Amino acid sequence: MSDAIKHECGLAFIRLRKPFSYYQQKYGTVFFGLNKLYLLMEKQHNRGQDGAGIATVKLNTEPGVPFMHRLRSSAPQAIGDIFSKVRDEINEIEKYQPEITKYPGLMKGHVRFLGELLLGHLRYATQGKNNVELCHPFVRHNTIPARNLAIAGNFNLVNAEELFKFVGVDPGEVHRNSDLAAMLEVVYHFLCQEDEERRNGLDVKHILRQAFSMFDGGYHVCGLMGSGDSFVIRDPHGIRPSYYYINEDVIVAASERAAIRTAFNVGENEVLELMPGNALIVKNDGEYSIEQILEPQERKACSFERIYFSRGNDEKIYKERSNLGYNLSETILKAIDNDLRNTIFSFIPNTAEVAFYGLIKGLEDYLNRIKIERILSWGKDFDESKLSEMVNRRVRIDKIAIKDVKMRTFIAEDSGRNEMVQHVYDITYGTVRPGIDTLAVIDDSIVRGTTLRESIIKMLDRLGPKRIIIISSAPQIRYPDCYGIDMSKMGDFVAFQAAIALLKEQGKEYILQEAYGLCKELQRTNTLHAQNVVRNIYKPFTTEEISAKIAQIITPAGINAKVDVIYQSIENLHKACPNNLGDWYFTGNYPTPGGNRVVNKAFMNYMEGRNERGY
Repeated sequence: MSDAIKHECGLAFIRLRKPFSYYQQKYGTVFFGLNKLYLLMEKQHNRGQDGAGIATVKLNTEPGVPFMHRLRSSAPQAIGDIFSKVRDEINEIEKYQPEITKYPGLMKGHVRFLGELLLGHLRYATQGKNNVELCHPFVRHNTIPARNLAIAGNFNLVNAEELFKFVGVDPGEVHRNSDLAAMLEVVYHFLCQEDEERRNGLDVKHILRQAFSMFDGGYHVCGLMGSGDSFVIRDPHGIRPSYYYINEDVIVAASERAAIRTAFNVGENEVLELMPGNALIVKNDGEYSIEQILEPQERKACSFERIYFSRGNDEKIYKERSNLGYNLSETILKAIDNDLRNTIFSFIPNTAEVAFYGLIKGLEDYLNRIKIERILSWGKDFDESKLSEMVNRRVRIDKIAIKDVKMRTFIAEDSGRNEMVQHVYDITYGTVRPGIDTLAVIDDSIVRGTTLRESIIKMLDRLGPKRIIIISSAPQIRYPDCYGIDMSKMGDFVAFQAAIALLKEQGKEYILQEAYGLCKELQRTNTLHAQNVVRNIYKPFTTEEISAKIAQIITPAGINAKVDVIYQSIENLHKACPNNLGDWYFTGNYPTPGGNRVVNKAFMNYMEGRNERGY
């Protein structure tokens, strides 16, 4: 997105099902699991740049020998930092015992992170600063082996405060707002309870049912237990993505299908989706089962995963992003009165490229239909030149903007910073006929509109177009997200700013006060979760009216071109991404009650002038 928002976190899990000697003989290295964990994490690097962490568990260790280890980093290249430290440990051992790599059993005993259970996490902070103490996995240690627990996940919970109260834990200042800390304490509570009651192994399914029934949010979570048991679980609405792959050598899970396919070189149909409410449970002997932990609810898989977050090398995601662009072609043609001769199409940023290809395909399909109709209407009244001119007509496309990766907006003052931001992109001069051409540029989504206003519109206007059309492959973002994406403040959304501006222009500011009063009443009666009050702010206006106001907001002073904004429709979004219908940030239809509580709290914060999260 031109206005970058926080990505989703990424999860990687590997359970080795054979002794280390097996991997050395078959794959030529005792580090097969660690190598694959590194690959899985790098192939999901798009999901986290704030930090990373790994945890491993060694099976069948002697009493008193450490078996659960963790390493985290918030360095700029966190994955590389972690695995270089692991490599340094190995090099140090080899320096004094050069032959040790030939003996897998000895390697397991000497290398801390050479475990049969491996967990990796990539963090994009939605809560807290870039603090290594907030990087996953979180670990709970206990002198009783089975009660040791490491957890990591891709999620947000909206009821962390209640969870801490349930287990009677004061998390301290660092972890007070950490939903993972709350989740860890609850799972740990039921793990200890289970271990206390049973003497013939843990019933992991029972632990998960008790703990995860308490969590309000979207999640894809993995846990490693000191008993050697492990699990991967997905929320009952399927909000966060979860995939797994199993063969005789390994059990693998990750946040993206393509990452598993690439790391293990397997076909699409070999990587399966973990269904909503289900858990992949692996026992300490390597046997596994897929268990329904929670009753599956209406599927609300996050559509932003398909629009933007997940890497586009998954064939299904690529096709869906292409369809997002294709579905916009009819609306765009109407907006330009079918004038393809005088319209140039492009995309900003690079992540919008696939949607751009889909849009061009839709425009080309239209143009080809017109060519056929025109040629047929000529009968025999044409010559080679006339036919050649018609056949060779093309949709005009150009690389209008190129991001200058060398630019850094290091100036702190707003005036200086805004001037510098304009030059983050370089433009391609000579592509536009000044005063004649329309520039139509597609973006993944428009969140705040800040980059458009401060940089992109000014940059495009320097080319001298008659008109600039900004196209969003996603619908208008109107509401906060509380299931993983860092979008929690109402005032940040340009669509909300547009609705507020329209209310003021039309003398309907009383709607704001009515909505605020209703929120306060719901808060007083402890029913803030009962309804999404913020919908009332948008009700008086059509989508087109809000889009027109957004165009005004993102148009800076001194721009010569007319600026318009066109958004994807909700209907075409669902048509493009039929299995990922989670759309609460566009529609306000939250899948859990906590969503309504968050949006109402975010609105109250806005009305009270508090620049803080809604959860």
